[in-house]
Amino acid sequence: MTDHAKTDHASSSVPSSRREKIEALLRDDPDDVFLRYSLALEMEAAGEWEAGLEILEAIARGTPPYVPAFQMAAQHLVARQRIDEARATLREGIEEARRQGKTHAAGEMSELLMSIGAE
Repeated sequence: MTDHAKTDHASSSVPSSRREKIEALLRDDPDDVFLRYSLALEMEAAGEWEAGLEILEAIARGTPPYVPAFQMAAQHLVARQRIDEARATLREGIEEARRQGKTHAAGEMSELLMSIGAE
């Protein structure tokens, strides 16, 4: 086998898209919260928002809850005009962010909540 043929063969098994890379890493570490969050964002970008939202909701309610997932889930819901669900998600996220001492995240979610009307 020539050097060129070896290179071609090796590169064909390497994931090419960001999503493929994330999925490959998740096969090795399926509980990695940041990788799961990243996959949810990739799914949203690909139009698979319901599946992405399910991932975000799962990691938002995981142990420990992943605070950024609350805001991203709420943004997905707002984009689909599911405002009441977004409000509930934001309220839960603000409470969790405060519990974890993440005041910046709590502030960002509070701003989003105010922008959609706190009702």
